[in-house]
Amino acid sequence: MMAIAPGDIFLATPGYLQTRRLAVGGIPAGGLVPGGDYWVLSYSGVVGELISCYSAPEMGHLERVRYLGAVCGRRGRPLNIRQFSVTAAGGTDRHAPVYLILGTSSEVGKTTAGVAVLRALRMQGHTTVVALKATGTPAIAEIARYQDFGASQVFDPIDFGLPTTFPPSRRGIGKFFGNMLDFCFSLPADAVVVECAGDPVSASAPELLACLKARRSELKITLAAADALGAMGAKHALAEIGLKIGLITGPCTDTPVLRERTEALCGIPAINLARDPDHESNRICLV
Repeated sequence: MMAIAPGDIFLATPGYLQTRRLAVGGIPAGGLVPGGDYWVLSYSGVVGELISCYSAPEMGHLERVRYLGAVCGRRGRPLNIRQFSVTAAGGTDRHAPVYLILGTSSEVGKTTAGVAVLRALRMQGHTTVVALKATGTPAIAEIARYQDFGASQVFDPIDFGLPTTFPPSRRGIGKFFGNMLDFCFSLPADAVVVECAGDPVSASAPELLACLKARRSELKITLAAADALGAMGAKHALAEIGLKIGLITGPCTDTPVLRERTEALCGIPAINLARDPDHESNRICLV
């Protein structure tokens, strides 16, 4: 990431942002108009109109910018992110086990849980682990965390031609997820860690889960939950589509009392991966 100062010109892409805790924005009808003022919606360079904002202080990138126009290639056509995406079709599925990270909302510790799973896999001798931030609005900081802790390769929707997977139920999203998973599953790997943004019942999460279920009969699921009731709700929602949570983490495990309540309500092991991931490594990968 780099700092942007007033007067700087930088590349960005029109796109959508939909979070429950921070803000909602998107592409206005008719697209961006040269000379118009819009908002930087994410650190990854997504720009659009701001519809609502709940927590501006937490969004240091949220600033007004002026759209100057499209960048064109040699033939005078506007460049598109898809021109720089992964184009190779997925090869043969190598059937590496999939560790799926879900959450009850944004900002509950999904990436922290994903990194903890990655660290546990590495500590147990898995040398090649692929990480995929499959949905939502990509962020370079999250990609860097997976890289820092030893992921052999890390992907997000940008690598496959979409700046974000919003808005919900966008046309062709099922095919997009299928191609993305097929590519990742064709790579030589001991395991694949897949992180899903938001919660498992909204945005494009149901389409992703359907694609995953079609490719894996067994998913090792870790849920990051804000509280015990949210964890219980996620358990029942996932059970309705034939999925079973193996481990719960997140703020609902911040104290012994919260952790015990979560385990009692859900009947699922609960551990705090943010505070002592190394101590809990052996338990992570046995679920």
